[in-house]
Amino acid sequence: MKLASGHLSYCTNIHSGESWKDHFNALKINFPGIKEQVCGDQAMGIGLRLSNSASVDIQGDEELKEFKEWLAANNAYVFTMNGFPYGDFHHAVVKDQVHAPDWTSKERLDYTLRLFRILAELLPEGIEGGISTSPLSYRFWFPEKEDFQNAVLLATQNVIGVAEELFRIRQKLGVKMHLDIEPEPDGILESAAEFIDWFENVLLPLSKQILPDRLNISPEEAEVLIKEHICLCYDVCHFAIGYESHSKVIELLENKGIKVGKIQISAALKADLPAKPELRSGIAAAFENFNEPTYLHQVVARKEDGQFLRYRDLPEALSDVTNPLVKEWRAHFHVPVFVKELGLLQSTQEDIFEVLQIQKNRPITDHMEVETYTWEVLPDALKVPIDQSIIRELNWVKKLLI
Repeated sequence: MKLASGHLSYCTNIHSGESWKDHFNALKINFPGIKEQVCGDQAMGIGLRLSNSASVDIQGDEELKEFKEWLAANNAYVFTMNGFPYGDFHHAVVKDQVHAPDWTSKERLDYTLRLFRILAELLPEGIEGGISTSPLSYRFWFPEKEDFQNAVLLATQNVIGVAEELFRIRQKLGVKMHLDIEPEPDGILESAAEFIDWFENVLLPLSKQILPDRLNISPEEAEVLIKEHICLCYDVCHFAIGYESHSKVIELLENKGIKVGKIQISAALKADLPAKPELRSGIAAAFENFNEPTYLHQVVARKEDGQFLRYRDLPEALSDVTNPLVKEWRAHFHVPVFVKELGLLQSTQEDIFEVLQIQKNRPITDHMEVETYTWEVLPDALKVPIDQSIIRELNWVKKLLI
């Protein structure tokens, strides 16, 4: 739906299924009822997730035509897409493979370009489109410094290839779209600082070398092009896990002319740890309830001296729960955004309040998307019918923005 602060929807990566038939069926079953309870007769946008196989399937003339007709009949539109998970995202062990194939590969490039061509067909006139994507790769796949640097270079070249195609699409069709890079724990780009450093010291210099010859533009025009078509996906959960100051990050991005393409509204788990390690068993047991095998649940621990200790997954953190140097845990597990207290644990809901207050007063993007994709793996006490959960989340966010 369109609010004064931008378009708001939910990401359909919460629905299981990898084929276009599965994706479309999930929309047909869930979306009309959600829309009715959230915005009534008003048009409502969709944050569409297409797997690679679904993106191939929907390219057929009949499939795309049928989907467009369904959108029109349901007063719906697509304004943003999630191009992060390429393949299976439910009912499989995802873990670090959520990054595969990564941005060093032709497969990731081809998939993303295909998504943009589909989005260009679906966008309503006058609305810009965005696609969120992985933070280049998973950092632990490249333990050697040289391999890491080569991966960043190759991934950046492929990202520049997307920017080039988006420039050409805009020239041909008049449609503005952007690729929204999504930092997350243990990605090659993990924090705001790493994203900005990459943007300024790798992406821009390389773009100024590559794009002028390809597009017959100046290096200065290449920089403008990149800042229009390569943006940041601001996942509130991910930045909260890193204990980032949202106001400082957003101010820094604005000062540097780097745009936020989309806010993903999401919450992580957190808990303060008692000073005495022997008193931590209850908190450990509470976190253990969220220790499921599908996704990575990285933990960032804040130590007494203000430094951070990082664990690649929840089991590693649980094995170190009595570490006397640690005073707080934040875990990468997307929990319902309307929940603050979870027994002995809490959510990072306050971070959502802070970001949405900034967005309400001075919008930093036109795209907002609620992204709680873990409904199927939540502890039983938090599970309710998925459509009712989405309705509650969207209405909760809407109240904060109006």
